[in-house]
Amino acid sequence: MTLIPHRTVASQLAVQLRGELAKGTWHGWLPSERVLSRTLQASRNTVRAALGQLKADGLIEPVRGLGNRVIGATHSTPAHDQAKTVGVLIPEPIGRLRPLIALWIDELKDLLVEEGYRLRIHEGRHYYQTNPARALERLIGQHPHSAWVLTLSSEAMQQWFVRRGAPCLVAGSTYPEVTLPHYDLDYRAICRHGAGVLLRLGHRRLALLNRESRRAGDVDSERGFLEGVHRSTHSDATADIAYHRDDVESVARALRPLLDRKNPPTALVVSNSYAYLSTASLLAQRGLRVPQDISLISRDDDPFLGSLVPAPTRYRVDPHTFAKKMLSLLLQVLKRTPALRSPALLLPKFTAGGSTCAPARGEG
Repeated sequence: MTLIPHRTVASQLAVQLRGELAKGTWHGWLPSERVLSRTLQASRNTVRAALGQLKADGLIEPVRGLGNRVIGATHSTPAHDQAKTVGVLIPEPIGRLRPLIALWIDELKDLLVEEGYRLRIHEGRHYYQTNPARALERLIGQHPHSAWVLTLSSEAMQQWFVRRGAPCLVAGSTYPEVTLPHYDLDYRAICRHGAGVLLRLGHRRLALLNRESRRAGDVDSERGFLEGVHRSTHSDATADIAYHRDDVESVARALRPLLDRKNPPTALVVSNSYAYLSTASLLAQRGLRVPQDISLISRDDDPFLGSLVPAPTRYRVDPHTFAKKMLSLLLQVLKRTPALRSPALLLPKFTAGGSTCAPARGEG
């Protein structure tokens, strides 16, 4: 067997990289060595050697802390091709997201094709870190999309796009002082309504299970839930809020102090569909029946909830409808429409399932 010298492999890889640069595959910045190694099926050392040849040719420039900037190529992609893509930012692979999110992104992709645009998905936790400036600057440089869609975005991410001035649409709620166009469900109204539903059934000890990360929509949910209880005519009604992370153990820790009280809540609003699953299972482990012993409402909707018994009381959303509303606003972003205003938030359809009923006598 004859071994191919490492330098020869690196040279071959450099030729391939030059070809990709000539085709305009990358603009602004090259992908990281790790990504290139995985994409090109080459070792990190080989990729690094090939990049050294591109640097010597004056095609790239290493920038400490950011990566390799593209500074020259044989020819680039025509501007009109670059102007026909929309980037979507998500924190993790789309298969790990809530099904409803994946569904409306898929619907949006098809709707954009009809308008002559292609949708490109970019995932990574580093875009959602406390200070995402470097990661986002590099991303924008590598992928000059016409506009961006920010999904499950953090406050730091939203503020960065405000400062950067990059055209974008927030798929979700915006934080205070953030002036970006956005579209989301009306979580404040949903949770205010949910509290009202439980109060009308006779419940007086209510609690909201909310995510510890408290994204903008979760903050609105909390506000609406408290409004629904404290602004009601039932002066004896109480409202508690418990926080959890995205795992079963955390939901269990959030529930435990509520359920161990002398007078525990008789009804819960759960602001995440996966947390609803965990809650229903944990209640069953404690021998508590839904809804006879405790009523549940799911703020969120996902297809898998329809397989539960009893069927959850929840707020249902059509992903196609949501995507169409998103498209309308996104086209305004793409066309740089003056005085762009976000439309009214979407209020999902309330579906009364079998997970709510009046509290047992004397337990309200």
